[in-house]
Amino acid sequence: MQPSGLKETQLNTNNNQKVHPQPMEQSINQNPEAMEALISNLFGNISSLKSAYIQLQSAHTPYDPDKIQEADKVVISELKNLSELKHFYRENNPKPVCVSPQDSRLAAEIQEQQSLLKTYEVMVKKFQSEIQNKDSEITQMLEKIEEANQKRLKLEKNLKLRGMSSTNESSFGGDVSLEFPDLTIELFMSTYEAASKAVHDFSKPLINMMKAAGWDLDSAANSIEPDVAYAKRPHKKYAFESYICQRMFSGFQHKDFSVDSETAMADDDTETFFRQFLALKDMDPLDDLCTNPDSNFGKFCRSKYLILIHPKMEASFFGNLDQRDYVMGGGHPRTGFYQAFLKLAKSVWILHRLACSFDPAAKIFQVKKGSEFSDSYMESVLKNIVVDEKGESPRVGLMVMPGFWIGGSVIQSRVYVSGVKVVE
Repeated sequence: MQPSGLKETQLNTNNNQKVHPQPMEQSINQNPEAMEALISNLFGNISSLKSAYIQLQSAHTPYDPDKIQEADKVVISELKNLSELKHFYRENNPKPVCVSPQDSRLAAEIQEQQSLLKTYEVMVKKFQSEIQNKDSEITQMLEKIEEANQKRLKLEKNLKLRGMSSTNESSFGGDVSLEFPDLTIELFMSTYEAASKAVHDFSKPLINMMKAAGWDLDSAANSIEPDVAYAKRPHKKYAFESYICQRMFSGFQHKDFSVDSETAMADDDTETFFRQFLALKDMDPLDDLCTNPDSNFGKFCRSKYLILIHPKMEASFFGNLDQRDYVMGGGHPRTGFYQAFLKLAKSVWILHRLACSFDPAAKIFQVKKGSEFSDSYMESVLKNIVVDEKGESPRVGLMVMPGFWIGGSVIQSRVYVSGVKVVE
């Protein structure tokens, strides 16, 4: 029988000892086949994860959003498998019981999930950043492509236009530097103004020659447009400008300008019209006709001259019809009067070529005598006019220049307003 003091000492010693579950080595040894399968699965899972990560990296070069998304799913799937293996191992091989108040196992689980979540968040942010960068690069590339296409189209157009000028450049030693204007409404407006000025300029020698030949200008003006109430006698010059326009712009609405052409052009062949405009725009018309007297422009000049200058008028000017006969025979005389006419013909011809260069083509319109004046599509050649005291709306006496519709814009027809007074 032991002493009571010894028993109490042994009892206290036993009470102070901690109780542990079965050691891990013993648990593993109890089922080695399961552990071997677990380890094999673990290595296989790690290999699959490595392969999936390589696929994810390769999907970035070249950048392929679909492959990236697919590889990302595989990586997440393999990480889940790895996590499941870990859970399986812990469930079958629990750790020794800890005396800490916290559940270490649950804490480890939470820490693992947080780590995975942080990893996913980093990857998502990285992918989103890369996608945004790629989208930005794609947008910039598309803008550059569009800009390059616009430059290419402009260069192609200029190259085509330069093709027609190669002969001219070679004749001047190749030192001629041509600038090609853009096809704009402003270009049409300036060409229209030049045509209007050409009409006015040609009317001066025409009136002077009629006066020198003894023509009654008052009667001639009245025969052109009768019963026009002119504010002043000198305003009758507008009747002669109207006469010139009526004949020179006749047939303007047709693509061929009522000229019999051996080479018909399609209605949508705007580039050809624009090339013809550029070819003649800065060229002396007589030089062009000397090179090619039977061109469409040459036929236009002949037909318009014969219509504009009546045989009686020409006979009174020159005492004969030799110039008329020469023109009818296919020639283009070098007389001062005919050269003045060629400047007029050129200005109207290139205005027609330019009008047909637009798509849709610029449309000509005319204003009839007696129409109520409207500044929406008419412009008075007289400034500072005063309307009749009766309050009646002013009426068109005669049209001096036709107007045009081009795109959404209107180029006003120029008219002489009848029955008004002019303030000096």
